[in-house]
Parts: sequence; structure tokens; C-alpha cells
Amino acid sequence: MTKNYKLVIDDEKGRLDKVIAEKITDLSRTKIKELVNDKNILVNNKAEKVSYKVQSGDVIDVTIPPVKPLSLEAENLHLDIVYEDSDVIVVNKPQGMVVHPSAGHPDHTLVNGLLYHTRDLADSPEGFRPGIVHRIDKDTSGLLMIAKNDKARESLEKQLAEKINKREYLAIVHGNFEVKNGVINAPIGRNPNNRKKMAVNPKGKAAVTHFTVLEQFKNYSLVKCVLETGRTHQIRVHMKYIGHPLAGDPLYGPKKTLSGHGQFLHAKTLGFYQPSTNEWLEFSAPLPTIFEKQLENLRQEMKQ
Repeated sequence: MTKNYKLVIDDEKGRLDKVIAEKITDLSRTKIKELVNDKNILVNNKAEKVSYKVQSGDVIDVTIPPVKPLSLEAENLHLDIVYEDSDVIVVNKPQGMVVHPSAGHPDHTLVNGLLYHTRDLADSPEGFRPGIVHRIDKDTSGLLMIAKNDKARESLEKQLAEKINKREYLAIVHGNFEVKNGVINAPIGRNPNNRKKMAVNPKGKAAVTHFTVLEQFKNYSLVKCVLETGRTHQIRVHMKYIGHPLAGDPLYGPKKTLSGHGQFLHAKTLGFYQPSTNEWLEFSAPLPTIFEKQLENLRQEMKQ
């Protein structure tokens, strides 16, 4: 059901998104920005930017449309299928694509694309993530293994639990290192001060990341990260924890960073045992163009 609010500014001051968030407490600043971009928030019957400074007498109309139901419809998203057999699919997910439908992303997800590619996907307990056995963040690119049947799902999930998969990532991070490699062993849980973030938390779940420094530039480094566990935002949280947040990370990184479309993090290498034959399969995906260009820019800076 659509919700409508009419706010009249008296002595409130500040940005449009800040003032609305204070008056409608169940709206996040992110949601307000989305409503502004969709012209569902008008100031004096006129669309304004979130940075608009409210003035006394302003009338703000806020329209919150009904939540779009989750879609499990097939969509031709032109997926990059790296490998496929009767049990598994390996897909190279582009940056910007969400893995499965959720309240904020009801469609255009990897799952929607997979359903267009094949109807042979393992069932999932939740119903909205068929075939999915592990995830990477929306703005992280790279390889994912997909289960086409329940036997394959059980096998791949067991391999993840027993830590026998190979999952290697490349990341551009802030700062330079005095060591060439290391291990980050720090539990990860919800950030008690911000439920949208994860953090190193003694009450969290065990999390282990191995890292190797591959190149160093002016103020940045290229590192390889190998996951031993697979916690939400693990690499992003762990690298920030040791003082090297990912470049471009809007959630955990500094504002002054490399320009791009989110964190420079790519799931480059994926290895696992084929569920039926037990054959070891290993795949590698090239870096996205924007990642390669940023590396080239950093290398050129070093020559100047």
C-alpha cells in the first residue's frame, strides 16, 4: 500500500535527506535518496536534490510506493557462463549485479538470469535463491559456483564447510605494506552501531583471510586475498581492520578514494571438486576493464 506524508518545515535546518530522516524515523538516508531520485519526494511541488537545504515554510510531499514483490521470473541478462555440466555452473558475475532477489532488489539478479539460462537449479530452503550455494557482494565481480541439483548443492556446501574450496580474490586497497603476506584471524558479526555494516566483533563468527601483497603503488596496493571462511563482507571488513580498506568501498572505505562503481574486488579464481566425479575443477576470470584501467593508471603514476 502506498504511504503519503506531508511535512511542513518550521525551524528545521539542514539537508533535505537529513530533515526527512529525522521526521520519518523508519526511512533510512539511502531509501530517501532512492525516493528523491525517483521523484517520489517533492519540495513545494518541485523535485530537488538530497543536498537541498530546507527553508522555513517549505512543504515536502513524500510518497512511498508499495514494495515490489520478489520476482523469480526468468530474465535474459546475458550471463557470462564460464563452465557448465550436468551438476554445476560456473558464472562470472559482473560488478553491479545482485546475486539473488531481496526486498531492495526484487529482480534483475543473477538468479533471474540463471532461470532464463536453465530450469535445472537446485532447490533452496528460502525459495528465492535456487542454485545459490555462496554469494559475493553486488559490487564485487567474479566467479560463483551454482548447483543444478540437490546432490550438487549438498556437495558444494560441504566443501565450503570443510574449507576445501579454492577462492582467491584480487583487491586494490589503500596504503602500502611493510610485510608481503599475512593472515587475518578475527571474528566478524554485525556492527552494533550500524546494522547495515559488519565489523570485527568478539561475539561474531570465526573468520580467516590470508593475504599476499602483489604490487605497491603511491598510496595503494594490489593484494591477493584467499578466503578460509566466507562471512558477509569478510575481505572488506578484514582489510579495513588492519588499516587497508578497499579502494572505492562506499561502506567501509574513506571518502577520498579511487573512482569507480564500488569496491575494487574481484573473485578471480575458483576451485572445487565436481560433485559426481570428484574431479578437481579450477577456473579463473579476467579482471573487469575498469579494474585493469585503474591498475594501469596506478602503474603510470609510479613512473612519473
